[in-house]
Amino acid sequence: MSAVTGVAVGYRASRTLPLRVEALRQWRRRRTLVMGGVLAALPLIMIVAFAVGGGPEGRRGGANSRITLIDTATASAANFAATCLFVSAGFLLVVPVALFCGDTVASEASWSSLRYLLASPVPRSRLLWSKLVVALGFSLAAMVLLPVVALAAGTAAYGWGPLKLPTGGSLAAADTVPRLALVVAFVFVSQLVTAGLAFWLSTRTDAPLGAVGGAVGLTIVGNVLDAVTALGSWREFLPAHWQFAWADALQPQLEWGGMIKGAAVSVSYALVLFALAFRGFSRKDIVS
Repeated sequence: MSAVTGVAVGYRASRTLPLRVEALRQWRRRRTLVMGGVLAALPLIMIVAFAVGGGPEGRRGGANSRITLIDTATASAANFAATCLFVSAGFLLVVPVALFCGDTVASEASWSSLRYLLASPVPRSRLLWSKLVVALGFSLAAMVLLPVVALAAGTAAYGWGPLKLPTGGSLAAADTVPRLALVVAFVFVSQLVTAGLAFWLSTRTDAPLGAVGGAVGLTIVGNVLDAVTALGSWREFLPAHWQFAWADALQPQLEWGGMIKGAAVSVSYALVLFALAFRGFSRKDIVS
């Protein structure tokens, strides 16, 4: 130990709890594999549902009925992938984000291993940073997994082709993958609020289910409030108000307005929540 600094010779805080170690620990957990299996199975389940039900086009109403994205689900692999994102963005994709970000710190506390990690010694800020980066990485991977499987399964079931737009017209097949990538990027950014909320709750409780459930519950509350039209323009300050702004990316002319506003709202809330998590954890008495 150095007599000047009081730190052991060779010790580097930046080398404690490497990201690869934390990522491997999270990868081996059963809930990671289960969540990946559920997201990978969703496109296959939808293909079976469309096959059994005769496809969405067969159930369309009269000539004046409004055509939606779901009505064009079987037009091509791109349409099928976009439909999978549409039906899952409102709730299903919230679950892996809340799970990965809300379970990561609270689970260590529930196992009584958190204090041993800090005694390694791993600085508190380093521990939170490693866990947050890995949690966000797994959340992004979950969002990428769904459309990738949907594109592969959709190509086998419906063939590769242009993205048929519900409003009329289509996007060339060469443009569909970049547009879907933009959709996934926006969905990920919009879910940063859920990630921040789950992560903050994870640093405040020793119950992983409480952190995950609290984040999902408050996200649902946000969706309910956005449905209250009496709030008027105040709804624009709710992240839920912009959760489907990515539909502007699936237009002949790409529109950025709604996605930029939604991203700004989500990032603003997320930064505050992440800051609260780091500030509160740095002062917390760790006893578990």
